[in-house]
Amino acid sequence: MGMKKGLVNIHSSENNTIVHVTDMSGSETISRYSGGMVTDQDRNKGTSFAAMQAAKKAARDAKERGIKKVDIKVRAPGGHGSKSPGSGAQPAIRAIARTGMKIGKIEDITPIPHDSTRRPGGKRGKRV
Repeated sequence: MGMKKGLVNIHSSENNTIVHVTDMSGSETISRYSGGMVTDQDRNKGTSFAAMQAAKKAARDAKERGIKKVDIKVRAPGGHGSKSPGSGAQPAIRAIARTGMKIGKIEDITPIPHDSTRRPGGKRGKRV
């Protein structure tokens, strides 16, 4: 097979970033780190620094398991939530690149509703 390929799923919200490395099928987890695993204060989970640390650790673990090339899937909360990835997505990708991993394609897999269930907020909208 030669070069082992993996898949990096980055879920980036306002409050946290989760970096999850799997095999190409997505069924076998190789390593998984989140912002909360690398900082001890909840308010720092969503920061770009935490995302960088998490991505660095995840990439290092994956490398030890013999993965040299990855495709990246970036996901924002989506659905009724925010459609744009949080502040951790960019730094996470950069951190992975810096570990010397070869990066294949990067795609956005944010779930977008095609007229789904009813939005939260009730009949009169969200009270402000």
